[in-house]
Amino acid sequence: MTPVLTYPRTTRGPVAAWRRFVAVLVKEFIQLRRDRVTLISMIFISLVQLLLFGYAINTDPKELRTAVLAQDESVFTRSFLAAMRTTGYFDIRERVASESELDDLILSGAVQFGVQIPSDFGRQLVRGERPALLVIADATDPSATVNAVGALEGIAARAFERDLIGPTAALASTPPPYEIRIHRRYNPVGDTHLNIVPGLMGTILSMTMLIFTALSVTREIERSTMESLLAMPIRPVEIMLGKIAPYVLVGAFQMVLILSAAWLLFDVPIVGSLALLLALTTLFVIANLAVGYTFSTVAENQLQAVQMSFFFFLPNILLSGFMFPFNGMPDWAQWIGETLPMTHYLRIVRGIMLKGADLSHLAIPVGALGLFTLVAMAVAVNRFRQTLD
Repeated sequence: MTPVLTYPRTTRGPVAAWRRFVAVLVKEFIQLRRDRVTLISMIFISLVQLLLFGYAINTDPKELRTAVLAQDESVFTRSFLAAMRTTGYFDIRERVASESELDDLILSGAVQFGVQIPSDFGRQLVRGERPALLVIADATDPSATVNAVGALEGIAARAFERDLIGPTAALASTPPPYEIRIHRRYNPVGDTHLNIVPGLMGTILSMTMLIFTALSVTREIERSTMESLLAMPIRPVEIMLGKIAPYVLVGAFQMVLILSAAWLLFDVPIVGSLALLLALTTLFVIANLAVGYTFSTVAENQLQAVQMSFFFFLPNILLSGFMFPFNGMPDWAQWIGETLPMTHYLRIVRGIMLKGADLSHLAIPVGALGLFTLVAMAVAVNRFRQTLD
């Protein structure tokens, strides 16, 4: 007769169930304590999100960099510039001497606004001829300029209240005695596709390149195939370059796919050099591959590698100017953003595609991205050698 298996009485009932629950609970806490990367990620990712969304994100940017071409030095010019400053939206940093210099500053992204005051502005205003001021706005990111433009239109009627007295007092009535002509360059209708789609290329490339390469070395170690690589007569740098090269080709394919979709589906132009865009995008891909490869040498398993990738990706997407205006963030957030590769790549891709900028206009973001790539590659090589040792 086959004996019937029965569980001891101690395994039944609510007390036993509670003990089993507590045992599993303690076991999970012990395992979580040993997996410090996961524990840190759970705590700090939520903390970073709270700080970034609470302090760094601002959809109403102030103190926007502004350049002035003042060909008239009358009291009306000084009053208008003072009225611009009082709005809080304009930080007049540059005084230029020619229209070409003003255009270069706008094209390179050094300033957000440019103001041109004609040479006979004061004289025409006193005569009642209603002269015009030209305000140029870099509208590649419409959300960064819309409130500033609204404030500029709001000061038109009261900018010269203290100056129009005596014989010219009648000019202080509505409408204003002058005209503000606003020229929204590079995106005159405020189409969000022109801003979002080029930025998506940086976002997609960052996410995919980071995650794929972050798993490369960790996967080899978990599958016990790293020993086979080490047994071969090959140098660490050659192993790293060989593992990164396929992802460069994958990134190139993604780049072509996104550019084709941007042109065919969303009517996003490529005003500048396509060859320059492809070359600098390749540099951006290599930078992210180097970061991901460094994570793969630090992580103990594939889960940790993915967690590290998202921990790096989150500030890139929030502090680069992709989702929120870069100039609207506080100084400390902008300092962090300047150290991230996606910040400089967004300036490059928007500058080439929307503005037609060349290498001379993009010298600062290209230099910053190149420096980041060199540092990331050096760290990746050093970490990989330590991993092999």
